[in-house]
Amino acid sequence: MREKITVEERAAERKRHVFWLIIIRMVAVTSLFVSAVVVQYSTSSFFALYPFYYLIFLSYFLSFVYFIFYLTAKNYTFQTYLQIIIDLFMITGFVYISGGLNGSFYFLYIFGIIAASIILSHRAAYFIAALSALIFGVLVDFMYFEVIPYFSPDQYMELTPGVVFYSIFMAGVIFFVIAFLTNYLAKKLRTARNQLRKAQRELEIRDRLAIAGEVSANIAHEVRNPLAAISGAVQVLKNELKLNKEQKKLMSIVLRESRRASQSIEQFLDFAAPKNQVFSLIEVSAILREILTILKGSGELDENYRVEGNYSSTEIPYYGNINQFKQIFWNLLKNALKAMPEGGTLSINFDLRGDNEFQIRVADDGKGMTSEEKERIFEPFYSGFDTGRGLGMPIVCRIVDDYEGRIQVDSEINKGTEVIITLPRKSPISEA
Repeated sequence: MREKITVEERAAERKRHVFWLIIIRMVAVTSLFVSAVVVQYSTSSFFALYPFYYLIFLSYFLSFVYFIFYLTAKNYTFQTYLQIIIDLFMITGFVYISGGLNGSFYFLYIFGIIAASIILSHRAAYFIAALSALIFGVLVDFMYFEVIPYFSPDQYMELTPGVVFYSIFMAGVIFFVIAFLTNYLAKKLRTARNQLRKAQRELEIRDRLAIAGEVSANIAHEVRNPLAAISGAVQVLKNELKLNKEQKKLMSIVLRESRRASQSIEQFLDFAAPKNQVFSLIEVSAILREILTILKGSGELDENYRVEGNYSSTEIPYYGNINQFKQIFWNLLKNALKAMPEGGTLSINFDLRGDNEFQIRVADDGKGMTSEEKERIFEPFYSGFDTGRGLGMPIVCRIVDDYEGRIQVDSEINKGTEVIITLPRKSPISEA
């Protein structure tokens, strides 16, 4: 199952990033301030450092403004772009004061590139890298061609056009290399974070299942026995008493609803407290055809539905439990039919993937699911249908996990849903 970040989660994540961008900037500026103080008291350059202090205090003031903006506004993407671009000009000020090419502060541009990659996107990182190279190049050219003077006369150094061009070119190359490497690492980080989020969510679901299994299984056991007694007593009364038409109808309703409640309890018990399963050599496609026959006999799979796929011509021998596969097909097909209340096309295919595994693919062209529904489809007691009990897909997921398989759900609103189950092919010897 593919895990996707919701809009709310992405906004909260962006908000955290903006906050930490402000904090990290304050730490960096404080470090520069401490360094300036150390230099001031260890040399005789007291007056030359005044402009440096001005830029530091301006950075503090801007950080305070950013924090107010952070608390009052919600467009965090715009805030991030604004802060990083202003930072580039502040860095350019430090570079100018330190002497341009003769100074040592142009390395600070890489921090803006890193921030853009982590907080915004890979395109933003390349944009900030290009903007950094442009601003730095313009500053160096203006100083070289004396459009603007050196900040201090003793910073002047004779440079050839080749050295200037080479320095600007290499700075641009380094900026783009930093953007590329940071994007690569940021992508790995996002992937790891998504996998961690998925694992945490699965752990939460398993914890909820464990609690539901321990508490509710006992209740279900206690309800099942009286319910069976009530159903049996009603059946006896229906057969022995002389009832009118209305009374017979009421008795039939009681029996039907009792059976439905009993089936729900049995399904819950299979989910919460599964029995020890007996494995044998089965034929998967034959089990599927049996379930299709049952659905047709009950009238749920009528002439409004068209069933297609290679399920009828593909034989899948498998070492497993027949009842578990009946549960898999029953729940998948019932969900597909519910998603197409007015009829549609049901596609069922088996995909043999060498000798090691095979896939079961069940697709419909029904109403589809939203991102939230796809995220919660394996949660116990959550159902996307009005008549659902929210146990079908969790049962399927548990069975697939038991077989060390994988399950993937692809769905789009008004375009249908496809469930892909990948199972390893095991022999009786490997199971022993």
